[in-house]
Amino acid sequence: MICVETQPQTSRSERPRRRPATLARAVLMMFWVGVVATLAPSPSLAQPGGVLKEVGFDQNLDTQIPLTLTFRDDQGRNVRLADFFGQRPVILVMGYKNCPVLCSQVLAELTRSLRPLKESLGKEFDLINVSINPKETVAQADGQRRIYLKQYNQLIKRPGSESGWHSLVGDKASIDALAKSIGFRYKYSERTGVYAHAAGFVLLTPSGRISQYFYGIEYPAKQLTSAIATAAASKIASPIDKIVMYCYDYDPATGKYTFAIMRVIQVLGVATALALGIYMFAMVRRDRRMGRTAGTTFSELPSGPVTP
Repeated sequence: MICVETQPQTSRSERPRRRPATLARAVLMMFWVGVVATLAPSPSLAQPGGVLKEVGFDQNLDTQIPLTLTFRDDQGRNVRLADFFGQRPVILVMGYKNCPVLCSQVLAELTRSLRPLKESLGKEFDLINVSINPKETVAQADGQRRIYLKQYNQLIKRPGSESGWHSLVGDKASIDALAKSIGFRYKYSERTGVYAHAAGFVLLTPSGRISQYFYGIEYPAKQLTSAIATAAASKIASPIDKIVMYCYDYDPATGKYTFAIMRVIQVLGVATALALGIYMFAMVRRDRRMGRTAGTTFSELPSGPVTP
């Protein structure tokens, strides 16, 4: 004899509510609250204070940079900016090697975006990376240059590219003069030993006039190709939307991330909340389907013992 134990039949209205669905709905509500809280503007970001007033990346289109400024290149030679102009457009990037947040990202993403272009570094355009830290050495500049040249040639070997990438260091007067000409405003923090600055770079014509700006850390290859062609023709592009990403630091005194890293945390928070919401929505639907299936199964079972 085989016995099957069955549960008493109850109507749909009499069945107890399933706790997983209730919990899922509660978590889903928390998810939406989290999204709203994450997307809400932070008072500290809306009014970031005095530092941000001194930091930015202004668009000085069609401005001539001072080509008489002197620096030291990655080989330790004294050079003038004029030594790198006259033949090709130039990508000018300002930052510093020991930047804890954005500088390496700017160079890495720029290098990655330049790799698929048919235009080659050292042939159709040059790149100048100028340190805003007057204490950085020639050895540091050369080491950084080698790292990104290796990345640039990772997929396709580009003969002559080593002659097109220039890493420069210099004194504060030269750095400040160049930064001012391209609208690159930065601030050094004595407390943390890091620089607050914006992320991006400029395209310069062969004569050294500012042709176009790129902000942030994403540079589509098609836009770069167009920008290089525009600068090569000594044309000036239109101003772009000023959505600037800032690099600053973590303040242990206040326990707050500021500027760019805070934006990154907000984006990650939204992504996490969205993933959680999708997951919980799927769980709710599955739970409801299982509830209907279970009710149908039980209703089809015999009400008494089953005998062979």
